[in-house]
Amino acid sequence: MNIPFHFSPLISCILIGAAILVPVLGGFLVFPIQFRTDRARNIYVESVTVFNSILVWLALLGAERDVFTFYSFSGGFSIDLRLDGLGALFAGMISLMWPLVVIYAFEYMDHAAHKNSFYAFYTMTYGITCGVAFAANMTTVYVFYEMLTLVTLPLVTHYMDHESMYAGRKYAAYTIGGASVALFPVVVLTVLGDGGDFAWGGFLAQVDDRWQQLMLFAFVCGFFGFGVKAAVFPLHGWLPTASAAPTPVTALLHAVAVVNSGVFCVIRMTWYGFGPEFLMGTWAQKLCLIDVSFTLLFAAAMALRERHFKRRLAYSTVSNLSYMLFGVMLLTETGLTAGIAHMLFHGIIKISLFMCAGAFMHVTGKSYVYEINGVGKKMPVTFIFYTLAALSLTGIPAFCGFVSKWQLFRAGALSGTPYGLAGVVCLVISAFLCAMYTLTVTARAFFPPDDKDYFKGQGVHDAGPRMLIPIGVFTAANIIFGLYPQPIMHFIRQIAQGLI
Repeated sequence: MNIPFHFSPLISCILIGAAILVPVLGGFLVFPIQFRTDRARNIYVESVTVFNSILVWLALLGAERDVFTFYSFSGGFSIDLRLDGLGALFAGMISLMWPLVVIYAFEYMDHAAHKNSFYAFYTMTYGITCGVAFAANMTTVYVFYEMLTLVTLPLVTHYMDHESMYAGRKYAAYTIGGASVALFPVVVLTVLGDGGDFAWGGFLAQVDDRWQQLMLFAFVCGFFGFGVKAAVFPLHGWLPTASAAPTPVTALLHAVAVVNSGVFCVIRMTWYGFGPEFLMGTWAQKLCLIDVSFTLLFAAAMALRERHFKRRLAYSTVSNLSYMLFGVMLLTETGLTAGIAHMLFHGIIKISLFMCAGAFMHVTGKSYVYEINGVGKKMPVTFIFYTLAALSLTGIPAFCGFVSKWQLFRAGALSGTPYGLAGVVCLVISAFLCAMYTLTVTARAFFPPDDKDYFKGQGVHDAGPRMLIPIGVFTAANIIFGLYPQPIMHFIRQIAQGLI
């Protein structure tokens, strides 16, 4: 990666630390500050978010790639931060998305209760997610992974009704339980790896044969423990239930930041901890490939069955998260490239789809797929944006979803293993199901039967610019990356080859 300038180690350390602390402190201060108007609070929240995105990009462009120790426990456990290629991609991704979705939230939450609480925790989550991205070892990524659960729990339960409280209890039980299981490989990697500092290719290739089976068991614990946030079967149930949260939460956190943190942690543990050389061909790799192949197919079928609009998209997220993990667990550079690319491109696509669903629900007060009939004529901009994102998610050329899905098909075929080829078959079937569960919404919106056009004669219209402009930006990114993927794919390949 060509860096145009370099900060000193001290300034680099301050920038990376500030990118975590600024939104955490800024979000906390929403509670004591007495904002006279909603507009004043909105300006404050957006200012904190934009300022932090500037800090992130200053770090991405000029920070040293050294490891910075912020706190040291006994026995080699420490909180270390470092900026490498994978962390830079994840941090850059969320830093561009967060300010836009906050603008979207201003309109969506206009008449909601408990807005101070919402914006406080929403802003704090930005900093914690940056902590996941910048973590330099297993202890640090685990600490921020746990904190991410705690800071997002109030967002899931925001409405404080029965559905939200149930969703919150389920979310906490799954994710905290998963983190408890993941603690085992964190300790193993930290002890055996002299602190567990991430190194591309891992550091367990030379483990004594007597300990190999125990290490593989530890890996599987970590895969399913961290994989809870990535919604692998049978630990996926929290994600559709969490769609009870406000749409800005489901769009950014449960379609991008939180769930991608699960994928991100699995990548760190697999490629920067245990290592592909240690895992290749083992029962642990085969078990994980079987699980993610089943998950991506099962969740696509569930999405087709689901009638609630946001829950349908949530099941789609479950499916696509396993697309990413399929690429990662092939344990090839081609597979890792494809998995990371889908992590980025799926985030752009799914955030657009959730925001379109939220706009429909916000304007009409309706939530189910069958209630969409005819609304495309009243909300044409929203559902044109939705359709473009749906085409991309299906894997149609000229959109970014095609780029990453093609890479995944290619990686599975090139693996030359029965598990890789079986995964490709599952990917093809899942893509067909994806076309059905996304594009039937478009058909209902624009081409309803005359006797079932529920919006004929109604005064429904597109949402306001604070909703439509962010969706439009993500739609443009979807098309630009689809037509010109070479620069970002070159960067991702460098990450997958351990060059940055």
